[in-house]
Amino acid sequence: MKTRKILITSALPYANGPIHIGHMVEYIQTDIWARFQRLRGNECYYVCADDTHGTPIMLRAQQEGITPEQLIARIGEEHQRDFAGFKVGFDNYYSTHSDENRYFAEFIYKAARDNGHIEKRTIRQAYDEQAKMFLPDRFIKGECPRCGAADQYGDNCEVCGATYSPTDLKNAVSAISGTKPVEKETEHYFFKLGHFEAFLREFLSSGAVQKEIANKQMEWFESDNGLSDWDVSRDAPYWGFKIPDTDDKYFYVWLDAPIGYLASFKNLCNRTGLDFDAFWQPGSDAEVYHFIGKDIAYFHTLFWPALLHGAGFRTPTAVNCHGFLTVNGTKMSKSRGTFIQAESYLKHLNPEWLRYYFASKLSNGVDDIDLNLEDFVARVNSDLVGKVVNIASRCAGFINKRFDNKLAEALPDAALYQEFSDASERIAELYETRRYNQAMREIMALADKANQYVDEQKPWVLAKDPERLSDVQTVCTQGINMFRAIITYLKPVLPQLAADAESFLNAGELDWNSISQPLLTQEIATFKALMTRVEPAMVEAMLEDNKQAIPAPTEVAKPTGPLVDDPISPVIEYGDFAKIDLRIAKIIKAEHVKGADKLVQLTLDLGGATRNVFAGIKSAYDPADLEGRLTVMVANLAPRKMRFGVSEGMVLAAGPGGKDLFILTPDNGATPGMRVK
Repeated sequence: MKTRKILITSALPYANGPIHIGHMVEYIQTDIWARFQRLRGNECYYVCADDTHGTPIMLRAQQEGITPEQLIARIGEEHQRDFAGFKVGFDNYYSTHSDENRYFAEFIYKAARDNGHIEKRTIRQAYDEQAKMFLPDRFIKGECPRCGAADQYGDNCEVCGATYSPTDLKNAVSAISGTKPVEKETEHYFFKLGHFEAFLREFLSSGAVQKEIANKQMEWFESDNGLSDWDVSRDAPYWGFKIPDTDDKYFYVWLDAPIGYLASFKNLCNRTGLDFDAFWQPGSDAEVYHFIGKDIAYFHTLFWPALLHGAGFRTPTAVNCHGFLTVNGTKMSKSRGTFIQAESYLKHLNPEWLRYYFASKLSNGVDDIDLNLEDFVARVNSDLVGKVVNIASRCAGFINKRFDNKLAEALPDAALYQEFSDASERIAELYETRRYNQAMREIMALADKANQYVDEQKPWVLAKDPERLSDVQTVCTQGINMFRAIITYLKPVLPQLAADAESFLNAGELDWNSISQPLLTQEIATFKALMTRVEPAMVEAMLEDNKQAIPAPTEVAKPTGPLVDDPISPVIEYGDFAKIDLRIAKIIKAEHVKGADKLVQLTLDLGGATRNVFAGIKSAYDPADLEGRLTVMVANLAPRKMRFGVSEGMVLAAGPGGKDLFILTPDNGATPGMRVK
C-alpha cells in the first residue's frame, strides 16, 4: 500500500484564556486521527498554534499591566501544558505572532490586492469616545436588528442567527466603557469574496466538506445579498500585524488566524528540512485536513479556501467539522460547575479515560456529544478496566508464575485469533472515516469475545490438574494475543495504555501490521496493573476543584414577597425578563394541525417578516376566526422543532384554560412588528 503524505491541523485556540474540556473534543478527535495515520505507516504531521492577535488580548494585557507578548507567552505555556496532559501529540505547536505568520499574511493579502480582490472604501463604524478607539464587533452589544433580542454582539445574533453590521444594532453600548458609541468615518479594506463564487461552488460540491455543512454554506449564494465582502482590516490601536502600505490599519485577527496553519507548518519545515511546497502547491499529492468546530465553518469553508486559491496555494483535501460538548445533557455552565477546565480535570482524573469516552461518542457528523458523568464512570470501568485490561490480568499471572514469563509455541484456537486479525481493515475504515464510536463498539465486541474464551477455558481450573499445565500456557497465550490485537486497535485513542502494554509484551512497538502474526515463544514482562477504576469520588473532587478555579458569579440579593415565595413562580432576575422581545403580530393564516388535539398553526406577519408558530389554543378558537387579528408574540424565542414542524416563536394567551383562553389583543393603533414595552 502506497505511503500517504498527510498534514493535519486543528483550529487555533485563542490566547486569552484556559483550555476546557469542550475544546478537548476537537484536539482529541484530531490527535486520534493523526495517531491512526502514523500507526498505519503514513507520513503524517499534526500542527497547531495559539491564535494571539486581536482587541481582547490587547485589552486583557492592559488590565493585567503587562505587554501582549508577555500575556500570549504565558497563555501559550498553559495551553501546551494542558494539551500534553491529554496526550495530544503535535509535531509543532506555534504562535500566530511570528515572522512566518507575518510573511504569509502579507503574501496572501498582496496577492489578493494585486489581482483586484481587495477594495478600499470609507465606512461608518462605532467609535468609543471615552476609550478613544473604534469598537470591534464583539465589543458592541445591543438589540438584534432582525428579531430584537437583547444583549447581542455586534456581528451576529445568538438567538435568531442573523449576521449584520455593528452599526445595525439597536440601543448599542460599548462593552469597554459602557457608553453609547458614536458613528465615525474610517477607511477599511474588503476582500471581494463574490469574485470566487464559481470556485467555491465547486469546492463545496467536491466532497471536501460534510454534506450538511456544504448545504448550509450554499445558502449564502442564494441569499439576496449573495457572498458578502469581508472586512479584513481594523483600525489602530490594535494588537496584530500592520497591513502593508498603510499607517494605522491592521489585519483583522480572523485573516491571520487560519494563516497560522501555514506558518506553523513552515516553522516545522524550517526546523526539520521538510519540503513546504510539496504539501501546499496546487496539484500536490499530499493531503491536507482541517478539524474544526461547526461554529467556524463559515470562515473555513468560504473565506479560507478563497484566500488560498487567490494566492496560488492548494485548498484543503477536507474540512472536518464536529459538534459541541454538553455536560450532563446541558450546555457547560460555570454556575453549575460543569464548565470544566482541562487543568482541573488533569489534577484528578486519567486523561485517557476522557479520550476513550469522547471516542465512544464521536462520529463523522456535526451532532453535539454529551459528557454524562455517571455514564463516563460506568463506561470506562466496564469497557477499559472490566473488559480490555481484564483479559491481560486474567492470563498474565499464569505465564509469569508457571512458565517463566514465556508464551507458548502455538495458539490453541488459530481460527479465533484470525477473526481478530481479520477485523483490521474494518476497524481501519472506521477510523479513517472518523466513525470512532463505531470503531469502539467493534473493538469492545472483540474484548467480549476474548473474555468469553477465557471464561470457557477456565485456566484457573486447568492449573489444578498437573496433566493440563501445557493447556494453561496455550490458553493464556491465546488470551494475551487477543489482548495484544485489541490494544493495537486502541492505540490511537489510548497511547499511554498502549505504551504500558508494549512494555508488558516486551516485543517492541505495536503498529497496525503487528496484528497479522501472533506473538509466540516470547518472554513477557511481569504484569503490573495497566489501568485503575474511576471512582465517583474522583469526579466529585474534580468538580469541586473546578468550582474553586472559576470565579463564582456575583451574588444578587433576591427579592422576597408572596409571589417570590410561591413555589410555582420561580424567581428570575430583571435582566432575564428584559431579554424577552414582545412584538405585535398579525395573524395572516390560521389552520388546524392534523393529528394534534390542542394546536393551531399560525402564520404571523411581524411587519415584513413572517413566522410560523404552533399555539395550543385550539380549544378556544376556530382558526377561521383568527385570520386578520393582531396579537402579541415572543419574537426572540429560539425555534423549537416539534413533531408537526418548527415553531418560531410563541403567542401570548391568558385564562383558566379550555374555552376560557384568550390571546392577547393590542390596541387598535398597533401595527405588526411594533415592540410591546
